[in-house]
Amino acid sequence: MNARDWLGALRERNFTLYFIGQTTSGIGSGMAPVAITFAVLEHGTTTDVGLVSAAGMLPLVVFLLIGGVFADRFSRRVVMLGSDLIRTVAELTLGIWIMVSPPPLWGFMALAAVVGFGSAFFAPASTGLVPSVISPANLQQANALNTLSASMSGIIGPAAAGIIVAAANPGWAVFIDGLTYLVSVVSLWMINIEWSGALSTTSMWHELREGWREFWSRTWLWVIVVEFSVVNILIFAPMMVMGPGIAKDSLGGAAVWGLVLAIEGAGAVTGGIVMLKWKPSRPLLVATASTLVWVLPLIGLATVAPVWVIASGAFAGGAMMSIFGTIWNTTMQREIPSDILSRVSAYDWFGSLVFLPVGLAVVGPIQHALGTRTCIVGCIVLIVVMVGGALCVPSIQSMRAPTDTAA
Repeated sequence: MNARDWLGALRERNFTLYFIGQTTSGIGSGMAPVAITFAVLEHGTTTDVGLVSAAGMLPLVVFLLIGGVFADRFSRRVVMLGSDLIRTVAELTLGIWIMVSPPPLWGFMALAAVVGFGSAFFAPASTGLVPSVISPANLQQANALNTLSASMSGIIGPAAAGIIVAAANPGWAVFIDGLTYLVSVVSLWMINIEWSGALSTTSMWHELREGWREFWSRTWLWVIVVEFSVVNILIFAPMMVMGPGIAKDSLGGAAVWGLVLAIEGAGAVTGGIVMLKWKPSRPLLVATASTLVWVLPLIGLATVAPVWVIASGAFAGGAMMSIFGTIWNTTMQREIPSDILSRVSAYDWFGSLVFLPVGLAVVGPIQHALGTRTCIVGCIVLIVVMVGGALCVPSIQSMRAPTDTAA
């Protein structure tokens, strides 16, 4: 494949516009968590950081299934435009507020909730829009470019936010995030596609019940979703809530933590490149076991290891995250009928995220009661237990990837 073939998807106008908008807003989305976290920590505690994170995650979880139904019944482009306009206003408002005077905790939480609400409608609509803006021949390449774009945004966004927070007011980074959403709005507005709505003769509740039956009928599927409903808390609570506090007290502050997250993004890029060629014969076994790599950065945080040790663990965790995501999406697309895949996928997202807001909200008090090291060590032990339990499930052990001939 020559260089021109690698960039074939970007020769299509609609996808190029979509790619520009999502890459730009992705960089902004990578900046916001670092900037908001350190803006909260200027006058608050790790408990406050957890509450703000939970406030942003809760409406995402609550409205995700409804967002999927909206995305199937209305123009996906219009749904995404509305979502991005909502997030633009919220982030511009918060950025200006931080620069003018420190917002109260309720202000951070309220605007985080608005952003989460917009994301709940944007995510399922985005998944459905991609096939409409690219030709079938370039669909896989377009998805690959979107994945690499998201991974690169995970490098550029946190690093840029760390520099801005260290050199100026964190409100500037949040304000810039709002401007990147505006770029996405313009790009989506310029896309030229016709919308043909899905013809549904059943109620939303009937469709959701049908999706649930398909979801629960596959043991490998619901076991891994249940596993991640807990493991996501055990990974992201230390990394999103305790990590910035440890960086502020012992590692050198926002710039260092932004660098750690950027290196995690570099690992995600590396993992994505690996999966362009590697096809493990037992995909679910590899994907599930890969989650254990996340104990490496957590051990580094628990022991307040040198930055390069924590960053190395974050790199490995990012790589394994891309490997898991690629295998997981491919397995779902291969094993679940296409006419019900979106609804089953919505239950996957919902189950994986449903407890995360509570976990982010309570990790601060737990950390205060037990101590940082004890709390992180407990997370490490529980990760090993949950992953070990999933690895014992026969359908996870036995599932085989099709050979190239069979595929």
